[in-house]
Amino acid sequence: MDKWQRRTVYYSLLLIGVMLVYTVLYHNGMRIYEGENLTFLHSLQVVVETFTTTGFGSDAPWDSPEMNALVIVMDLTGVVLIFMALPVLAFPLLEDILSTTVPKSVDNGLDDHVVICSYTPRAEALISELESWDVDYVIVEPDRDRATEIYEDDYHVIHEDPESVTGLKQAELTSARALVADVSDQIDASIVLTAQEVADDVPIISVVEEPDRTAYHQLAGADEVLSPRPLLGESLASKVTTSITADLGEAVEIGDDFEIAELPIHRGSQLVGTTLADSGIREQSGVNVIGAWFRGEFETPPSPDATLTNGTVLLVTGREEQLEQLKELTLSEVRHFDRGRTIVIGYGQVGRTITNALDEADLPYTVVDQTEMEDVDVVGDAIEPETLQEAGINDARSVILALPDDTTTEFATLVIRDVSPQTEIIARVEETESVQKMYRAGADYVLSLATVSGRMIASTILENEDVLSLDQHVEVVRTHAPELVGRTIGDALVRSKTGCTVVGVERDGGVITDVGPNHRVESGDELIIAGTDEGIRRFNEQMT
Repeated sequence: MDKWQRRTVYYSLLLIGVMLVYTVLYHNGMRIYEGENLTFLHSLQVVVETFTTTGFGSDAPWDSPEMNALVIVMDLTGVVLIFMALPVLAFPLLEDILSTTVPKSVDNGLDDHVVICSYTPRAEALISELESWDVDYVIVEPDRDRATEIYEDDYHVIHEDPESVTGLKQAELTSARALVADVSDQIDASIVLTAQEVADDVPIISVVEEPDRTAYHQLAGADEVLSPRPLLGESLASKVTTSITADLGEAVEIGDDFEIAELPIHRGSQLVGTTLADSGIREQSGVNVIGAWFRGEFETPPSPDATLTNGTVLLVTGREEQLEQLKELTLSEVRHFDRGRTIVIGYGQVGRTITNALDEADLPYTVVDQTEMEDVDVVGDAIEPETLQEAGINDARSVILALPDDTTTEFATLVIRDVSPQTEIIARVEETESVQKMYRAGADYVLSLATVSGRMIASTILENEDVLSLDQHVEVVRTHAPELVGRTIGDALVRSKTGCTVVGVERDGGVITDVGPNHRVESGDELIIAGTDEGIRRFNEQMT
């Protein structure tokens, strides 16, 4: 029973109850004060006529003041009940008639799609990834207002309960590629149990908030149980550990000694404040910059005039030694050999994962949390300068904010930036929409749980281990390009026309990675190109 139906029932019960009370009063009042013995049905008729303002029949006028007072009160009550009916019954009914109608089922022809239960901010990255791979999806959303809102935003959604057999059948689960349950630990387990009843051969992916609940979801029948919070913690910690160790962090190998990797530019790096064209990245390291995240916004290929700032993340390809040379450029000229202390603020699941990673890297750190518990070094509020001073903010190399509330994280960033302007700030946020605000507040690197969750689920569904950790998919492919034979990369305007970057050329059994604008394509060459799905499509249309 929805809200409108409940209000209708309550109003009807109130109306019937009030009318019966007035009928009894009127019936007895006429007998006592007017000396008339009416039938109960006649008294009810008078009350109905009064409430509906259609008149009082033969009973008017009344001689006694008591009956006149009773009729006056009945008149006022009837008017009040009529006006109550407008917002309770009439307005919702009109709104229902005139509002958008969300489908209750999908087209029977839908096949090999992903069923998402239900819509959350974490689903945004997943949907973007599915669309980039031309994989259909349907959201099963039980909340009517939310279903209407996202339906009007052109999402594929049905208004059904994902915990019900009917809801999953209406989503055509039996012909789906996979089902994703990502609401809460308890609701997800219920969805998994229901899905087993509808289609036990469809892969079920469940997302848990607490990793120790994984076993229960597996017991319910989930094929994959994902816990994005530890992955988020590892990603945040890697921004500290990779800047002071010899490891490059996560890199995707696309050939022998040829990799694609992401490297953040740290506060104090010689690259900060330069444009991409004037940075000398290619001249000094030999890598190809195929994309970059500026304040959380991805560009590929990035504009040569784009200004590099602390927090810019470069997506590059090259040999390992070239990537190592670039890593040296992205570090602080003053502090990149400094193994200074890291302050971890927030000691929940993400915070504990961060400290584990710092322990493995043998790096010193201080833990700050509002709650006194084991391994917490400073108990206090991170938005108070006194707490930060006690934690040693002035001597800290980095601060990692692992707080569960985005508003608190934003305010803490402002406080830290005011207290210690040179300290590197690495932060987590819950929702993707908070990323831009965090960069404006002064954070150097921000990663959202919603993005990590969506990317993690997409990687599982698509069985793609090369999905990048941030919020944009870049594909690296090998292809022949007959239209480019005999021409140089620069003369063909490959990058400006297609948005793709030629990062390598396979020729005579070897791979040429030093591919600049003057490189001339020969017959038989197989080009290694990097770009978005749309860029790859344009390259295939124009160059092959």
